[in-house]
Amino acid sequence: MTILALADHLPASADVLAYIPSPPRGVWDIGGFPLRAYALCIIFGIVVAIWWGEKRWQQRGGQGGMVLDVAMFAVPFGLIGGRLYHVATDNQKYFGPGGHPIDALKIWQGGLGIWGAVLLGGFGAWIACRVYRIPLPAFGDAIAPGILLAQAIGRFGNYFNQELYGRPTSMPWGLEIYFRYDSNGNLDMMNGVSNGQVQAIVQPTFLYELVWNVLGVGLLIYLDRKFRIGHGRLFALYVAVYCFGRFFVELLRNDEATHIAGIRINSFTSGIVFICAVAYFVFATKGRETAEQVAAGVDRPWPWQFAAIRAYGAETAVAAETTENASGTEESEESEADEPVAESEAPDASESPSEDGESAKDLDNPEDAERDNSAESGGSEPGETESAASDTTKKVESDKNGS
Repeated sequence: MTILALADHLPASADVLAYIPSPPRGVWDIGGFPLRAYALCIIFGIVVAIWWGEKRWQQRGGQGGMVLDVAMFAVPFGLIGGRLYHVATDNQKYFGPGGHPIDALKIWQGGLGIWGAVLLGGFGAWIACRVYRIPLPAFGDAIAPGILLAQAIGRFGNYFNQELYGRPTSMPWGLEIYFRYDSNGNLDMMNGVSNGQVQAIVQPTFLYELVWNVLGVGLLIYLDRKFRIGHGRLFALYVAVYCFGRFFVELLRNDEATHIAGIRINSFTSGIVFICAVAYFVFATKGRETAEQVAAGVDRPWPWQFAAIRAYGAETAVAAETTENASGTEESEESEADEPVAESEAPDASESPSEDGESAKDLDNPEDAERDNSAESGGSEPGETESAASDTTKKVESDKNGS
């Protein structure tokens, strides 16, 4: 029997075996405390981003512990920004017919917009960088791959919550969405438990975005090592890479969302932010900051002062080059000083310094030569020496008058 004939004899339900099953639940009740997979994924992603960002920051010459210090500002701002963006773009869920405005505060039920998280999270990081006086662009470059990896980890939370999925599909990798019910038998898709009944087979857009983010992390690491990207350009590249993939993922989604001219609002956001990120990547300062530039406590221009940042980078580069040249000169002088002096170059031990501390007389000077000859003879008295010098002076003057 051929494979095609065998497939014709299989029941239609056998096709479901190829689909990706959703978790039966996303919340576990432990001692009256709801343990949510969504929250665990977000926390784990943040921990990974801080740990990896700390290593990259120190490799760039930054002070240890700074990433965690800045995260204390950035993470709360990021969570608030992510929630505000979600509520603003999906306001009908909370303020529309049948909605409950108080649910807008229940962040544990899911719903964080990455755009708002990056925007307000960046604002919190900017505040921290001004407090600790470290360069925000360089800091962003250090943590960019970790943030993208954290986003990939966070997508597992969407998987457990059965959210951010796409349109119905018959592809073999389609995602099964189950009906979930609470203990009273009421439908509760967020907190309930599945009974195995399939609601729909949909595009696993969470998986598409997860895979794209992981590939983006690899791309950022490769380009950063090959071209030594700095001055915030790697962070801009991270934003551009994410927006590019998110734009196409949004085209596959079919869940509730706000639309503008029939297009999902996240598609507009992806396109606009992508253009801004590419523009920054193209026009920002090239190269990478030196260890002196990323040191804490140094006065530096504001991030948007491009001309001042370029001048600051140029001055730092010149100072670093001057320091290297000075170090090379000192080492050369030290090496020359350590070399043994040749016997022909060594001073004669019989020579002694003059009374005023000067070295040997210049024998090309006639007067010095005459004094030295008189001294060597040992029989001249001071008076005789002065008389000879006076006679010599008179002779020179008479010669001048005669000429």
